[in-house]
Amino acid sequence: MILPGLVSVTFRRLQVQEIITLVLEAGLKGIEWGGDIHVPHGDLRRAKEVAQCTLDAGLSVVAYGSYYRFDEQELPFAKVLETAIALKAPLIRVWAGKKGSADTSEAEWERIVERSRIIADQAAEVGIKLAYEYHGGTLTDTNESALKLLTAVNHQNVYSLWQSLCHHSQETRLEGLQQIKPWLANLHVYYWQQGTRLPLAQGISLWQEYLRQLTDLRTIHYGLLEFVVNDQPEQLLQDAKQFIQLLAAINR
Repeated sequence: MILPGLVSVTFRRLQVQEIITLVLEAGLKGIEWGGDIHVPHGDLRRAKEVAQCTLDAGLSVVAYGSYYRFDEQELPFAKVLETAIALKAPLIRVWAGKKGSADTSEAEWERIVERSRIIADQAAEVGIKLAYEYHGGTLTDTNESALKLLTAVNHQNVYSLWQSLCHHSQETRLEGLQQIKPWLANLHVYYWQQGTRLPLAQGISLWQEYLRQLTDLRTIHYGLLEFVVNDQPEQLLQDAKQFIQLLAAINR
């Protein structure tokens, strides 16, 4: 089953309580809280407050959207992990480096693979999963590199998110989703064309294709809305309505 939710950084200008109110109005079930604005890395008091507000509203903390990129000097993973614990997040989103797969040296690949295993062990000790952002400019920028990374790490606590990358064709997106399905954590849901954000309704047939590939999932996953047109709350309400209707048909 796939449940609808929101990536909080979709609305960086909104306060935590405003986001919670919007999510409830949209009929969504959970929130991935971002580590840059709403739950800053290392701010444990804030993380605990956001966790309580989310749970009090009857919503789930779906994940902690960290900005950890395997550079311990820039952002130590220990700070990310302690924040995720305070937030009561079941999963931490991390970025597979700072460069695209074609521009990453073999030594850099090996470092990210080894470091992934280490931090996955650390997260597993406190019952938190680790998932790569599925994104350009990282080691998950192509189907082949994402699969190479996941198989090389080969760790039971390492997963991947998935989103429809703009530089991929629809056929390539479907192939990539099928390939990483054994590692799939959650989906980031939006619709772009040629770098332009569009209402989800215009891409609903594409999302229907993606979700049809996931009808055999045995555990709960979230489809997390983001990148709404002009960052408008009203657009989220429209996108959420479309997505919830689609999920109702798929989840039967």
